[in-house]
Amino acid sequence: MLVEIGRGALRRILAGAGVLLFLQAVYPACASVFLEDQTWTELRDLVAAGTTTIIIPIGGTEQSGPAMALGKHNVRVKFLAEKIAAKLGNALVAPVIAYVPEGNIDPPTEHMRFPGTITISDKTFEQLLEGAARSFRHAGFKTIVLIGDHGGYQADERHVADRLNAEWKKTPVRVFAALDYYRFAQGPYTDKLLAAGATRAEIGTHAALADTSLMLAVDPSLVRKDRLASPPTLGAGDGVYGGDPARSSAQFGQLGVDLIVNGTTDAIRAFIASQTK
Repeated sequence: MLVEIGRGALRRILAGAGVLLFLQAVYPACASVFLEDQTWTELRDLVAAGTTTIIIPIGGTEQSGPAMALGKHNVRVKFLAEKIAAKLGNALVAPVIAYVPEGNIDPPTEHMRFPGTITISDKTFEQLLEGAARSFRHAGFKTIVLIGDHGGYQADERHVADRLNAEWKKTPVRVFAALDYYRFAQGPYTDKLLAAGATRAEIGTHAALADTSLMLAVDPSLVRKDRLASPPTLGAGDGVYGGDPARSSAQFGQLGVDLIVNGTTDAIRAFIASQTK
């Protein structure tokens, strides 16, 4: 059945269609929040339209026991950064920084005792973060957020943010070291796991139940499930610290994903709001 449309209504429909086509051109239906997926003109237009927050996700390439791939931190921080940017609605995600301080090479310390771990100095790492932040300021971003998935460089994030904020204090650009991102994966996540039935003896600090469950929730392809309980007890010599990953699950991990994404999003919003007062 045909329905007659008045001229005024038709004009409104056509005008709306024009706006829709324009928005689709600037923001495709499956628009990515990743900076590297944009052309330079798309990025220019996004910044001009108010997308002025950029998240720099920091991972690391390190051993995570016999059951998790070396790229755990890089995959996880990219996944979580994407969710945080989507919740913010006016943010993009920079390429993941995969080269971070992981200990000394000679003699080898910390994770450098295991093949595959890559390390750089704290000085080089901080220079890398500074260079990235200066590039994003040049591109028009006003809020530059650092989120780090590994505990070893949290202080470096703060040092960089403090230095650049002091230098840029007369400008509207600020760097936010979102250290809560990592903190939520510690105590608050542990509390959630305990309430869900995990034990302190399982949770651990590295490559044990908490860490492995987060990875299962993010990307189970990076976890070798058949190695979680083989040998029956995994310890520091295997690269597993303070716990037992045998009962790890995506369900346990989702508790951490929700905490990190929601908590970090709220922290970024609070930081931005504090800068506009």
